[in-house]
Amino acid sequence: VIEGRRLALLANAPTRTRDGLDIRLLANAESAADVALARTRGADGVGLYRTEFLFLRHKDLPSEDEQFIAYRDLVLGMGGLPVTIRTLDLGADKADAAGLVMQGEENPALGVRGVRLSLRYPAVFSTQIRAILRVKPLGQCRIMVPMVASLSELRAVRAVLDEAKREMGIAERIELGVMIETPAAAMTADLLAAEADFLSIGTNDLTQYVLAMDRGNPAVAAGVDALHPAVLRMIGETCRLAATHGRWVGVCGGLASDPAALPILVGLGVTEISAVPGFVAEAKQVVRRLTLVEARAHADLALQCKSAADVRALARAFEDTR
Repeated sequence: VIEGRRLALLANAPTRTRDGLDIRLLANAESAADVALARTRGADGVGLYRTEFLFLRHKDLPSEDEQFIAYRDLVLGMGGLPVTIRTLDLGADKADAAGLVMQGEENPALGVRGVRLSLRYPAVFSTQIRAILRVKPLGQCRIMVPMVASLSELRAVRAVLDEAKREMGIAERIELGVMIETPAAAMTADLLAAEADFLSIGTNDLTQYVLAMDRGNPAVAAGVDALHPAVLRMIGETCRLAATHGRWVGVCGGLASDPAALPILVGLGVTEISAVPGFVAEAKQVVRRLTLVEARAHADLALQCKSAADVRALARAFEDTR
């Protein structure tokens, strides 16, 4: 009962550091249950809605109407709070959907996946974009593109979005963001930020690509830790480069749901956290105990650590001082 009351109080409290920095705290979702829990725990919206599950539930490709209904219900379920819809992210470790995923790739994780797959099937991609654009009020849904590794991919997506808007008679700007999941995207975040509306770091894939370790391979999976200093440096550089164009950076990967990581992420410059729904209230509590000054100092120390284990030891010591 006491825990329930504490969570209820946190749900209505602002996600703000003790020295006044507001952090947007959202939830990842793929089902109605996720959305309901996110609302209960006080999420500021949905920071990652995984649309591939719509495709995996269908024997055939979901129609524009079917997708529209799912996206509309997501917005209704969040009571008008902003939602971020990730375009189709299939390939690599994800199952096929209606024959879209290429077969026989020697290394699927480095092959046709994410935005590469969407651009390979422009009619399928355009259908998804149109379904998102039909949701009212217009602009309620931000669009986020996975696995971007170059500015040319972002421009190709922007062209699809602009064409759909033209066909539908939409003049308003729709927010289009990219996921930072590759070292290429992290190191050219300034180029992407010049043309994207926001950047969101997917730490699961970014970690496996930075460390050259397949997170699905049990022989090396134990070493795939997103608190590795190399990954943290990529996150910090992404924030620094994005700031040159005034763009905010979020984190929606597994690191966003790791209490040891949150003070470091805030210190590195991340201003939006999208966590699993059940962790939202705890994440809010972690942020509310921080000051930006101490978070930055803590992050600076983390960047100088020699291993993920050292970062985790540092994080435990930091938590002990709270």
